[in-house]
Amino acid sequence: MKKLFVLAVLWGADAWLWAADFPTAEISNGEIRAQVYLPDTKNGFYRATRFDWSGVVYSLQYHGHEYYGRWFQATDPSVHDFVYRGSDIVASPCTSITGPVDEFAPLGWGEAKPGGAFIKIGVGVLRKTDDGKYDNFKLYDIVDSGKWTAKQSPASVEFTQEVTDSSSGYGYSYHKTVRLVSGKPEMVLEHSLKNTGARAIRTRVYNHNFLVLDGQPPGPGLVITVPFQIQAGRPPDKKLAEIRGNQIVYLRMLENEDIAATSLQGFSDSPKDNDIRIENERLGAGVRITGDRPLSSESLWSIRAVMAMEPFVSVEIEPAKEFTWNSTYSYYTLPVRAK
Repeated sequence: MKKLFVLAVLWGADAWLWAADFPTAEISNGEIRAQVYLPDTKNGFYRATRFDWSGVVYSLQYHGHEYYGRWFQATDPSVHDFVYRGSDIVASPCTSITGPVDEFAPLGWGEAKPGGAFIKIGVGVLRKTDDGKYDNFKLYDIVDSGKWTAKQSPASVEFTQEVTDSSSGYGYSYHKTVRLVSGKPEMVLEHSLKNTGARAIRTRVYNHNFLVLDGQPPGPGLVITVPFQIQAGRPPDKKLAEIRGNQIVYLRMLENEDIAATSLQGFSDSPKDNDIRIENERLGAGVRITGDRPLSSESLWSIRAVMAMEPFVSVEIEPAKEFTWNSTYSYYTLPVRAK
């Protein structure tokens, strides 16, 4: 199904509005309702080269709370990542995305010559422009986006992307399902990646988890909890948030150009540490995110419009082998804390 959206796009100093009939799907299990953008090379909402095109959730509602949504007001191809313009946040095409979205590290960048091909899983075969460092905020030319298919049921959407690149020797079949669990306020992201090429796949993947809870800025009442005692080489700005044992506690409402960010260390090699609770007592809502693979790293990034806990997982797949990983999102409500 499709739904009409209006997207503000900035080109240089001029602003103009355009309407696009983006391909979307709506799913529900009676507890929660989610809306998902579908991959489409011509008409898709997201056609950039940073994030996986599949499973882009732009809305999820539970018990009157909205968990996701657009955190930027406009998109500008001249922007690197994002900038502030007046009261607006303006994002680059590569960063203009919503919800829990995956990003893979590139394959074959180091071996490819300028003009040659490298791979971004979930995007396709891209063209290398120079011998510099790979830049995930840069919009690369897409040589081949592979073959995408999407299959919808009332409570799930299944995506498959098949890519083969003889020039680099890489090939894969990537399968991802966004599934709402029957009778529970839960969403599961199920992934499988089969190596169909001649070369081993060695990469890592993380979910950016763009959380826009009720459209409110992160601030007092927002607490992030993990199973381990957090160690951080560079703690968050102490005026905005602080680490307390296994928690990150927000102290002040983020505003203007505030950034509360840190990398988390201290986790073990057990999947049990791939467990995040995000609770906002001021809004009375929370979400628990659990993964079935060990963490390779973990980060927090947040600004006034969005907060993101980012769990990373290492992926190594020999030719003809397959790798799977799942993430479960459990949504719930809390007693609202008195102001």
